[in-house]
Amino acid sequence: MCGICGVHDSRGVGREDVARMTRALRHRGPDDEGIVLDRIAALGHRRLSIIDLAGGHQPMANEDDSLWITFNGEIYNHAELRAKLEPRYRFKTNSDTEVLLHLYEERGSNCLRELRGMFAFAIYDRRRDRFFMARDHLGQKPLYYSHVGGRLAFASEIKGLLALDPSLRELDGEALCEYIALRIITPPRSMFRAIRKLPPAHSLTYEDGRVTVERYWELRYEPKLRLGFDDAVEELDQRLRAAVEYHLVSDVPVGAFLSGGLDSSLVVAMMRGVVGGPFKTFTGDLPYGERSELPYARLVAQRYGTDSHELTITASLARSLPRVIAHLDEPSDPLSTCLYALSEFTRKEVKVVLGGDGGDELFAGYDRYYGQRYAGYLALLPRWLRQRVLGKLLERLPQDSWYRSAGHRLRWLLDMSSSAGSARYARSLRYFYFSDDDQERLFPPRFRESIALFDPEENIRRHFDASGIDEIVDRMLYADQATRLPDHPVMILDRMTMAHGLEARSPFLDHEIAEFCASLPPRFKIRGTRRRLIQMALARRYLPREILTRDKQGFSSAFTYMLARSFGRIFRSFLEDSRLVRDGYFEPRAIAELLRQHLAGNADHGNRLWLLCNSELWYRMLIEGASAEDVEDQFRRALADGGDDDAGTREAVAR
Repeated sequence: MCGICGVHDSRGVGREDVARMTRALRHRGPDDEGIVLDRIAALGHRRLSIIDLAGGHQPMANEDDSLWITFNGEIYNHAELRAKLEPRYRFKTNSDTEVLLHLYEERGSNCLRELRGMFAFAIYDRRRDRFFMARDHLGQKPLYYSHVGGRLAFASEIKGLLALDPSLRELDGEALCEYIALRIITPPRSMFRAIRKLPPAHSLTYEDGRVTVERYWELRYEPKLRLGFDDAVEELDQRLRAAVEYHLVSDVPVGAFLSGGLDSSLVVAMMRGVVGGPFKTFTGDLPYGERSELPYARLVAQRYGTDSHELTITASLARSLPRVIAHLDEPSDPLSTCLYALSEFTRKEVKVVLGGDGGDELFAGYDRYYGQRYAGYLALLPRWLRQRVLGKLLERLPQDSWYRSAGHRLRWLLDMSSSAGSARYARSLRYFYFSDDDQERLFPPRFRESIALFDPEENIRRHFDASGIDEIVDRMLYADQATRLPDHPVMILDRMTMAHGLEARSPFLDHEIAEFCASLPPRFKIRGTRRRLIQMALARRYLPREILTRDKQGFSSAFTYMLARSFGRIFRSFLEDSRLVRDGYFEPRAIAELLRQHLAGNADHGNRLWLLCNSELWYRMLIEGASAEDVEDQFRRALADGGDDDAGTREAVAR
């Protein structure tokens, strides 16, 4: 895992230009640095040494120095690929980077068809004066670029591009609108107007001053495999075990995140079957009411004899929010803050960690996957009955203090019943955020006019309506795989682990596992209100019964509720003098009303307030240039004024 960057400029490139970029990416690769300069082109690299610790220095050249590569990620099948290439190439290292370089030398862009792994890389062909870049199938590794004034620049993170050219600090209004609506920013947009995000499963070619972006892989849901359910469970067992074994390839010790949920617990079970001996597991817990995850994680740790390390997270972790945003380069999410702390804790013990990300999007793990059908049933009732009778009854229900409460579920169903198809699914993802009506109140008229033609739901609807997908469950899964998955949990996992020089790997994000799961009929995944059917059947072979019967929680779901007492102080400190209000992006009265309703207990606006606060902090740091340290000091003072926050995080290790 590493940080990569580079520049192409026909007017010439200076070494210091690239050095500024690599310095900005140092956290991604604290072990080594490399820069290659070729007058009009340059490559930079920061290395986190995982495979071939002694070799593998980058940027790396082929045998005649005609090709140079800077590579971030892991190619899990590099040993098999190397065996095919060795008769024709002389290898100088044992690294997967050199395998990738020679594979490109032999097959060009078709090399992408043979890769199994997580990756973002750039190859410079000196003879043709051409850059070729690509990002992995499901978007585990990031790649951003800008093409301004005849200069192409790229980097693993936006901060690398800003270090090269501070004039890129200009907000993209459409991206702000999409973030406020959906909590994600989909490619090719970023929060910066002139900085683009290469989509997952795409390559970029830069030649003769032109940028060409092409898709090289797409998840297919047809045709379906003709397997019985029991045979499918057996096939999934074998495939997942093989994927976990691939993900354990490393020259340094590997641990695992363990939440006590189905996904991470299955990964731990499979790891023990491959490793055969104890390894370290890491659990982050947010103790909110009776919702602690520690009892479940401990059951799995005890069954498989892991060296268990536990971190208890409290509300005052919010004080690290400016640092989190500085690492994301985008507004944050509660998951980011919690994962930042867990990654820092984990990096004290291991350099590589496996996790369960992606399971929900493979096996239909969210309530909304079956909720769409019930919303359709409700839509059969006359509109007047739903609005005048059911709506009025729901207004009398108290606002519950949990996002999966009966009140929230019923309100969600009623809201979804007013639309259908892709519009309903897109709307379902906005429930806790800002609807069109909400944005009408939040955005001033002039800003609304500037983004009048932009539809924040368009990408979701487009993927939901993609041709060749018949079943509604498959349509939802595909829309999530193409939008929310890479641009929310996967993006956060990369930034928060790499903030501490920790490599995270996710076997469920292996593209061959994803292809297998997409080929299974929806009835193997969901039936009535039962979710993850085939994954549950597999889990019965490996996990305690309590793991299978527990309610779904979500790692960071409790965090905004834990912050309830702090919202007033945070908003007085940052939004009474809002830069986004000052510069015409937000209406102050709309923010004040949201806060009033939330603090009075009349509405659950915790997630909406979080989005607004994060947007404000991001704007101050990434657009106006305030340091994370200065904003963090102000944040700490705001929270300390109330004197009622917990002391931070607590560790209990080697349990």
